[in-house]
Amino acid sequence: MQLRKRTNTTTQETVYEGTHPSGLRICLMPKAGYRQNYAIFGTRYGSVDSEFIVPGETEITKVPDGIAHYLEHKMFDMPDGSNIFDRFAQYGANANAFTSFNMTAYLFSATSNLYENLSTLLEYVQTPHFTPESVEKEQGIIGQEIRMYDDNAGWKVFFNLLGCLYQNNPVKLEIAGTIDSIAQITSDYLYKCYNTFYNLSNMMLIVIGDIDIEKTVQTIDAGIRSNKPFDEEIKRIYPQEPEAIANAYSEQKLSVAQPLFMIGFKDRDVGYGGKPLLIKTIEMNILSTMLFGKGSELYKKLYDEGLINATFSAEFNPQIDYGFTAIEGESKNPKEVYEIITSYLESYTPERDAFERIKKVIWGDYIRSHNDIEEYAHTYLTTAFLDGDYFDYRSAYEQVSFESVVKRYQEHFKKEFSALSVILPTEA
Repeated sequence: MQLRKRTNTTTQETVYEGTHPSGLRICLMPKAGYRQNYAIFGTRYGSVDSEFIVPGETEITKVPDGIAHYLEHKMFDMPDGSNIFDRFAQYGANANAFTSFNMTAYLFSATSNLYENLSTLLEYVQTPHFTPESVEKEQGIIGQEIRMYDDNAGWKVFFNLLGCLYQNNPVKLEIAGTIDSIAQITSDYLYKCYNTFYNLSNMMLIVIGDIDIEKTVQTIDAGIRSNKPFDEEIKRIYPQEPEAIANAYSEQKLSVAQPLFMIGFKDRDVGYGGKPLLIKTIEMNILSTMLFGKGSELYKKLYDEGLINATFSAEFNPQIDYGFTAIEGESKNPKEVYEIITSYLESYTPERDAFERIKKVIWGDYIRSHNDIEEYAHTYLTTAFLDGDYFDYRSAYEQVSFESVVKRYQEHFKKEFSALSVILPTEA
């Protein structure tokens, strides 16, 4: 396997990238002198991918909601009954995994035994073992997790908001599925999804730290099993999503000390990834800080009036087929916060001085992010799965102008495409 060396002329970060004959994309990030090593093995497969056509087939496969998360859980089952976490612990590593809307990833961090831990990671992610008995047993475990989420106010305020913003897009569905949907999951379904989305040509492996490139490549070569790469892309099928939101308001009562709120603005400029999406993300990050950051006029007004506290924050969530801005916090009067924010946005005039200042802050955040190896690896992987290249950041950043940010503000923050989700105390 040949790797090409790339150096970011801005940060002087070097990566070695290549594609293994199996189709697996590999990225090695040497960090001389770093004590910690980190690896993340991701597949471009998440909770929204429940309807698809496997390369080489013509029929549509539709699987139960929550199966990507279910599959992540089951990947830790080894055929010999051993506990994979015990093996990582034996080598001094902390291992974990997660499933999001568009990605599933398996990872570890360690200060020693990098190559033993890397071999372990490669082994268990390539060893599916599903039996009807183990699948049935897992339904009870994940069912309990789902019930815990049902009582989690932060989780519910978020998904209730997505249910308001989206009519059809599966992003509105909870990642773990429902009790009813996971009851339909079988070992056959799991193998179908594994053989489709865990094909190595749909995956990427990143290793970062004080690593020896040659030894790391040898470890990867030895750990990759025969896996014929797909000749074409997996066809993911998503329902048509109208521009209009589904509902403007959601309210639920749970056991909380004071009301939680989340305000969302639905992004309608979607359908593309790569560098254009990276540019949009930078524009929206600048806007979010200008409008809602702790130094903003709006934040000061809401805080001084006692309507928000330090939990208040805002974030833009970019994806190829959807996107949204979420503004969240705690407030004694969420509806008043929503009205103040939407009224402020209707009359707001972006200022060039504020833009220039915040743009520099965003650049500083980018530079500092390279010092956190986990954040750096995760962002690099996420950008790759959005058809982008994190090394394009500077070029994308330089294309962001005051005029482009003003245009983005005018298009994105429209009240008719916003919604309010509220969690009230049970006694309210």
